[in-house]
Amino acid sequence: MKIKLGLLYGGKSAEHQVSLQTALSVIKALNQDKYEIHPIYITESGEWVRGELLTGTVENVSQLRLNQTGKEISPMSLSTHVFAETSEQQDSIDVVFPLLHGPNGEDGTVQGMLELLNIPYVGNGVLASAAGMDKVIMKNLYAQAGLPQVNYAWFIRSEWEQNQEKAYQEVEEKLGYPCFVKPANLGSSVGISKCKDREELVAAFEEAFTFDRKVIVEEGVTAREVEIGVLGNDNPSCSVVGEIAPKKEFYDYKAKYEDGDTALIIPAEIDENTYSEMKDMAIKAFKAIDGSGLVRADFFLTKEGNLLINEVNTMPGFTPYSMFPLLWKHAGVSYPELIEKLVNLAIERHEEKQKIRYTM
Repeated sequence: MKIKLGLLYGGKSAEHQVSLQTALSVIKALNQDKYEIHPIYITESGEWVRGELLTGTVENVSQLRLNQTGKEISPMSLSTHVFAETSEQQDSIDVVFPLLHGPNGEDGTVQGMLELLNIPYVGNGVLASAAGMDKVIMKNLYAQAGLPQVNYAWFIRSEWEQNQEKAYQEVEEKLGYPCFVKPANLGSSVGISKCKDREELVAAFEEAFTFDRKVIVEEGVTAREVEIGVLGNDNPSCSVVGEIAPKKEFYDYKAKYEDGDTALIIPAEIDENTYSEMKDMAIKAFKAIDGSGLVRADFFLTKEGNLLINEVNTMPGFTPYSMFPLLWKHAGVSYPELIEKLVNLAIERHEEKQKIRYTM
């Protein structure tokens, strides 16, 4: 029998459009002989809309905006265990694939709901998703795990508003220039600025705080940006390494998702010892947040040969420009095979959780 796969995309997030692009790519890659594809769209304002079973092709993201064609639903209706008397079995979902980026999707909120509904879902659980989304928490965990990383500082909006000068001085004394200012709970390079002086730092804080109540500032380093994919649950494996060579000063949103104005070098030119070290660090980072399913681990490789972990992305994009599927393609895993592995890992993890005893 076909697996009833619910694709959950959109979301109340600044990365809404990124999610639509990811969903389009996944739909085009899915084998409809193996999967029933059930689109579930979350609008920018947070409504959940379920579309008809997909049986044909989807050519553009506008077709995925189901506001006019779909049926508004309660998220609870995805589980017939919860609504056994009102939901029909044919409406149930076997596995959910959250293709959501940013807050209200990649941060553990949706994962927590799916846990309560006892529905298998692709990717990381509540803790890993939340820790991976919050760059401050993630870096604190990696510091505790002994993973080398760049120096950083973080600030809450209310504290910054009370004493902006103190925040700027802390950055200049602790990190210096250049530095990068980022919203703590956002991805896809949204709201990120590179700062070379005080004027740019002030503007960057103001920009970042429009996207989040917490910002992180990271020391700028001269290094290659290299990335590796991690796939699995308790015994994860790693892909080949890729390198980002942006034509701009850094790998921003436009370069990632719009114009492809970046060279992705796959596999990256690194020696075996560096590759082995990078795999070990990526798996250590994966386990430090109790990861499952997948992450893309991002590193800096200095000219001295030192590896510094930058961050992990618990739901990397699957767009035509995305690094994660390309890394696995070069490792011998095609895009359709990658999706199938992720679905199987979701089922495996769900079955393992069913062994947990909840009664005395």
